[in-house]
Amino acid sequence: MSDRLCRWGVLGSAGIARKNWKSIWNAENAVLSAVASRREASAQKFIDECQATVPFAKAPEAVEGYDNLLARADIDAVYIPLPTGLRKEWVLRAAAAGKHVMCEKPCGATTEDLCEMIAACREHNVQFMDGVMFNHSARLNAIRDTLDDGESIGELKRIATHFSFRAPDDFLAGNIRVHSDLEPMGCLGDLGWYNIRIALWIMNYRQPLRVSGRLLSDLGRDDSPQTVPTEFSGELLFEGGVSAGFYCSFLTEHQQWVHASGVKGNLSVRDFVLPSYGFESKYDVTTAQFQIDGCNFHMHDHTRTIAVPEYSDGMPNAQETNLFRNFSDLALSDEPDDHWPDIALLTQRVMDACHASAMQDGAAVELG
Repeated sequence: MSDRLCRWGVLGSAGIARKNWKSIWNAENAVLSAVASRREASAQKFIDECQATVPFAKAPEAVEGYDNLLARADIDAVYIPLPTGLRKEWVLRAAAAGKHVMCEKPCGATTEDLCEMIAACREHNVQFMDGVMFNHSARLNAIRDTLDDGESIGELKRIATHFSFRAPDDFLAGNIRVHSDLEPMGCLGDLGWYNIRIALWIMNYRQPLRVSGRLLSDLGRDDSPQTVPTEFSGELLFEGGVSAGFYCSFLTEHQQWVHASGVKGNLSVRDFVLPSYGFESKYDVTTAQFQIDGCNFHMHDHTRTIAVPEYSDGMPNAQETNLFRNFSDLALSDEPDDHWPDIALLTQRVMDACHASAMQDGAAVELG
């Protein structure tokens, strides 16, 4: 491993940035140099609180103003967890400043915005990647082997996935995710991005032929110009007859599962976004057999659990640490990988099409 470190800056002090503070600390090829907020005091408070728990040898510097962080020579890459409505501006500015960009999801307010963001990163030869952590989990390699072995699942026919949490009343009344200028896609952007991404990953990033969506419920906080989705379902139809359904919601208690069904068996993951606390990431493979013996009807549940040694919670081999380690390697190489912006754009395109369908009462939207 090279002795060089990717020097990170963070634009904003969102809650998810605390988790990624630890990921950078554990990544071995990265260091956090600075954190910016609109007020220096806010950045310093964030740094002090994180440094008290997970201390860097040299504490990151607090910076007032995002532009001031982008102007620093000691920053190679920036992590941008700002609200979606603000991301385009700061991704464009970061790219123009020559900084590699890790962008929280959903990446853009629209597909058109994301196209512009990615084009700017390519123009300035900087890496663009979204912050989907499960893409960097060792478990996915094992799942791919199972999907492709020809026996466990067989020909794939159906994917179903659910991601939700029961938002408390104060969230629904005041969180940025229920403000249409800040997070216009609501639960579809915050949670549905993961549902769509895992379905696309299972399909090796083939674009669906058509999609449909249903807005099941919506609301907006008092100062929101419009409502946003709080409960949403969607369907994706792929060439060859494979279909994928998803449900995301701020109204249903924590669930984060994905199920892939084939002609020989099925595969299920109960915690595909945030692995359950522990030192293993698991998934189940079932090849059920139904047998009739006279008046006895037997359903045999042949389920095996496959476990991958992989800690949760920001440990050195956790998926979030791998995310920052992998990104830092790309940034240090100065050879951006188009795979990452390409899959972000595909996810955005499918998400926007599902939303467009919902605005047409579920009419199918062709993607071709």
